[in-house]
Amino acid sequence: MTSINDNNNNNSKKQLTILVAPGSFVGPIMSSIGIAEVLRDSGHRVVYAVKADWRDKLVKLNFEVELIGGGGGEQEEKDSVESNVELAQLLMGNESLLDKEIKTVDCYTGWIPELEANEPYFQDIIDRLKPDCIVCECVTLQPTIINSRCVKVYYHSNNALSMDMLIDDPRLPPARLGLSLNSDKQLWKEYRKQLNQAKQKSLNEWHSWLQSKGCPPMNETQILYPSPYANLYLAPKELDYTDIRPLPDNYYQFDYFKRTADDDDVFELPEKFRQKSGKLVYLSLGSMGSSDVDLMKRLVGMLAKSEHRFIVSKGVNHDKYELADNMWGERFVSQVKVLPIVDLFITHGGNNSITESMYFGKPMIVCPIFMDQFDNAQIVDDRGYGIRLNPYECSEQQLLQSIDKLLNDTKLAEKLAKASKRIQTDKQIEKISEIIENLVKMT
Repeated sequence: MTSINDNNNNNSKKQLTILVAPGSFVGPIMSSIGIAEVLRDSGHRVVYAVKADWRDKLVKLNFEVELIGGGGGEQEEKDSVESNVELAQLLMGNESLLDKEIKTVDCYTGWIPELEANEPYFQDIIDRLKPDCIVCECVTLQPTIINSRCVKVYYHSNNALSMDMLIDDPRLPPARLGLSLNSDKQLWKEYRKQLNQAKQKSLNEWHSWLQSKGCPPMNETQILYPSPYANLYLAPKELDYTDIRPLPDNYYQFDYFKRTADDDDVFELPEKFRQKSGKLVYLSLGSMGSSDVDLMKRLVGMLAKSEHRFIVSKGVNHDKYELADNMWGERFVSQVKVLPIVDLFITHGGNNSITESMYFGKPMIVCPIFMDQFDNAQIVDDRGYGIRLNPYECSEQQLLQSIDKLLNDTKLAEKLAKASKRIQTDKQIEKISEIIENLVKMT
């Protein structure tokens, strides 16, 4: 793995045209904004290729936008939200993690029609823009991007263990099962065998489709393509795995891809809420997790018994349940503005949420729901930065005692403050421009 500080400082001052293609999911888009802001502020032309429901937000951030699909409007935004919720409902629930992981691979074959429909749009955009570089979330790669001749930088917005989709290394447990690094290694081997057998039909279909589009072959268990140029991934050093599994030189670790808050992402806590006693806790299950109304009601009901106050990100189904007296929330609250003022974060464990919590030095109760959230929850617990709980099964007593334990842990507060200071001082994200400029200069 390359240290980002190894790049020389003799960067070209030429303005580059950089196409950003993050897919249509909230996590990858939010990660991409942190990357794109650095590139834009370095003087480069940054153009997004996204669906219409993201256009207004990105334009407000001073990015050019090329649309994938139709012209937008309320119906297209609704369709996009509903498709995210449908995916969440497919992957959520209290079933075995092996079954969930098999479903995850099945999602790729389910995306083929959408990827197929997107191909002409991407081909047209690339032909017109002639970008010097394409920055793309590796999970949402289009064949047109894979086959393009410009510099391609892939970023990975999931937990670093999920890079087994690029590099499967037996020194680590299989990804997305939430297994501890201290768990039985023979069990890892058995799970890998079961997963590979169960996923083979979907993988064969996925590989066949990619190769029909001119993409190079993969090995039989591989899902995604690594970039031959640069692969960026999101993991604070405190929660990374490179002490066990080193990475190739063209992989670059970043503590965060934290975007700046929008000027219009404002919130004001009601006076009555501010005057209540107790510590301030933030509850967010992410855009997809919060769509589970029954789960949100369950957590809200238990937290109503706490002596503390809660800011709640209510999500797309915000009008289908009520908050308790010790709570305040809205459909959306700006996470990067909320985190600095709270004492504790109850999170689903999305990678952006984990890294932003570490950035601000906040203890976490991680309640994973699907995909890489289980690995984030486990590494946070293993490394002593928070507690992992099952949101479907934990008791009221477990949840409330975990809150009090973390809020009263002075050693953890010192440990988090040290990590936060390191992350904010290092400012690794500022090196992204150097990496891309050097790659373009060499090609």
